[in-house]
Amino acid sequence: MFDAEILPYGVFTTLDRPGVRRVGVAVEDRILDLSQARVPHPALFAYGTLDPFLVAGPEVWDEVRGALLGGLSGPYVPMSEATLHLPFSVADYVDFYASEHHATNVGRIFRPGRHPLTPNWMHLPIAYHGRAGTVVVSGTEIHRPSGQFRPEGSAAPFFGPTRRLDFEAELGFVVGAPSAMGSPVPVSDFAEHVFGVCVVNDWSARDLQAWEYVPLGPFLGKSFATSVSPWVVPLAALDGFRVPSRSGETPLLPYLRETEDRGLDLTLEVRLNGHVLSRPPYSSTHWSPAQMLAHLTANGASLRPGDLFASGTVSGPDPEDAGSLIELTAGGEQGLILPDGSARTWLEDGDEVEIAAVLPDGRFLGSVAGRISRSAPVAV
Repeated sequence: MFDAEILPYGVFTTLDRPGVRRVGVAVEDRILDLSQARVPHPALFAYGTLDPFLVAGPEVWDEVRGALLGGLSGPYVPMSEATLHLPFSVADYVDFYASEHHATNVGRIFRPGRHPLTPNWMHLPIAYHGRAGTVVVSGTEIHRPSGQFRPEGSAAPFFGPTRRLDFEAELGFVVGAPSAMGSPVPVSDFAEHVFGVCVVNDWSARDLQAWEYVPLGPFLGKSFATSVSPWVVPLAALDGFRVPSRSGETPLLPYLRETEDRGLDLTLEVRLNGHVLSRPPYSSTHWSPAQMLAHLTANGASLRPGDLFASGTVSGPDPEDAGSLIELTAGGEQGLILPDGSARTWLEDGDEVEIAAVLPDGRFLGSVAGRISRSAPVAV
């Protein structure tokens, strides 16, 4: 249930009008139908997607939010009677690697005996360019992917369903206003382009990833699916929860330096089949979202409405704060015993992962869920 001051945006249908997608705002356990409410700029909400509203830019975003906070009359739909959909068209998807704790933990697993962080990690926000076409809304079934991997002790690779399927607890950032090609976006202009945040699960096939990522980085081990929450929380709702990023501890090049706090104080809660596995604090993330955006565009790459970039796995300083199974199980070497007595090193068919985001005062910011289904037969 969303607090009446959070006011996230989403897209929904109802049983009486199953083919008509409508834009709405979540108010506690109800949805205000913006296609029929007396809201500023009503034409922006007439197309069953957030796309036109994202393009409109920060002045319009603030005007509409101000009207909503002032109280709007209009038709409300009970949340329980709505089906939620992907709220915007994903133009591009980039996933960062912004948590120092996660990068250190994974570096020790993938590169044993060497320094866990690569020499560039403290100087720039590392990322990979993902696949926009496989970003799916919460609740979408996740098929176990197949690919090429080389089991430990084998001289030759195999092709088949992943044996090391993992989740990654992340926060996503949704771009609204575009930028021109050739014009980098400075950290100070972050809020001029980014509309809001969502919760992200960047599913990962760790055996495929380990075999393919050298020398060009993640590919098939990541591109099969990325799940996002159906509600986008506007940045303005998080103004009171800014914290400094951790990157100020290292001398940075000018385009990454910040003079304002642009980190966020919130917590992600990870559940596997209903059991809490971890609660990673996003405030421990090394790079701020503004620094991620500045680096993403530093070479002149343009922004488009609907671009999505994510933080990468969020992990805290303590082992129980890890945001992925590869960390929680030490690379699959230490099985987790769940409260129902079952054990896990990696995700099994039928497992359901839910990741929720909450503010320090307990207010809910959304969640993303997905259930693993068996892979399709593969011809080899």
